[in-house]
Amino acid sequence: MGSRPPGGDAAGLDIEVVLADPAWRSAVPRVEDAARRAAAAALAEAGAEGTVTVLLADDREVRRLNTEHRGKAKPTNVLSFPADHPGFLGDVALALGTVRREARAAGRPVLAHLSHLVAHGVLHLVGHDHLRAGEARRMEQAEARVMRRLALPNPWRGLA
Repeated sequence: MGSRPPGGDAAGLDIEVVLADPAWRSAVPRVEDAARRAAAAALAEAGAEGTVTVLLADDREVRRLNTEHRGKAKPTNVLSFPADHPGFLGDVALALGTVRREARAAGRPVLAHLSHLVAHGVLHLVGHDHLRAGEARRMEQAEARVMRRLALPNPWRGLA
């Protein structure tokens, strides 16, 4: 079902993209490649290697996952599910409708928002968090560096 055959590449990365909602393809050209590049850039930023799966789903599926795993009966933009298996870092799931709405509200291209959220989710898988102010600032800086690697705008520039 993924867009890439199993097995790692020379850098020790294996990033599988599962396209659960084909409407992602009309929102972002070559969406599987964009998600894979964002995940790889986040792993490079963190100096991490391993396997990551990115699920590109609709709001309904992410709402189900959010309800089941976090007790919140609503869709959200991105969910991260860290793994406890050596070599497998975990899964990241994104909700198309939510991502589109947020990108539109922020005046950003869906590609840029998708890339930022994939990076955000992958950074969670490798131990970043944003519960406290210092953690949040470090995570935002890492996300900004990932976006720079991807030649995309800093999602935090211009925010108070």
